[in-house]
Amino acid sequence: MTTGYIFIGAPGCGKGTQTELLAKELGIPHIDTGSLLRKNIEEKTEAGLIAKEYIDKGQLVPIDVVSTVIKNRLNNADCNTGYVLDGYPRSLEQALALDKILLELKMDTNLQVFYFDIPNEVLIERLINRRSCSKCGKIYNLKTFPPKNKEVCDVCGGKLIQRKDDTKETALLRFQTYETQTKPLIEFYSNRGNLKTINANQSINEVWSNLNKLIGAKA
Repeated sequence: MTTGYIFIGAPGCGKGTQTELLAKELGIPHIDTGSLLRKNIEEKTEAGLIAKEYIDKGQLVPIDVVSTVIKNRLNNADCNTGYVLDGYPRSLEQALALDKILLELKMDTNLQVFYFDIPNEVLIERLINRRSCSKCGKIYNLKTFPPKNKEVCDVCGGKLIQRKDDTKETALLRFQTYETQTKPLIEFYSNRGNLKTINANQSINEVWSNLNKLIGAKA
């Protein structure tokens, strides 16, 4: 049986950092939806070309397109021993699409879902201090996870930028979207009995330690 790890939480809760750590610790693929879409766009796949049309217009990529790139990635042999999903599913519709994908791929998967619980006021502070590498996409936080040089990525040396949506005003709008679209996933997976809650209002190391305890891995 394959184990798939899903992380749910509002923007800025720190789940992206933990998905990378977990994938590295377990030696399984870290499937970041954003990076996956960018890769498809660069390679000019059919799904990538469609996604680019929407992104260029500032519109959301349709669920069926996102699901297609996720399905194609899960169909790779390296996912047979497990995988970590980052940024998917983000809605009930996507969660149901994932069920369909796993059924079509005949993947007998044990889904472990982790909800990162943290107050909105803390998230706003985190978001306005967040910086992203313009080259490789690595994410930092000037207060909780600072780079060695506040203007340069530790990994690739790319320039660090503040994304346009990392402002207080935009953050509030994103929280509204999260409340209506993503938060219902908590009840959805809780009813299935595979949801675990993590106090995300802690340091990266503390969250990582708690995550390891919940999955039974060594911290």
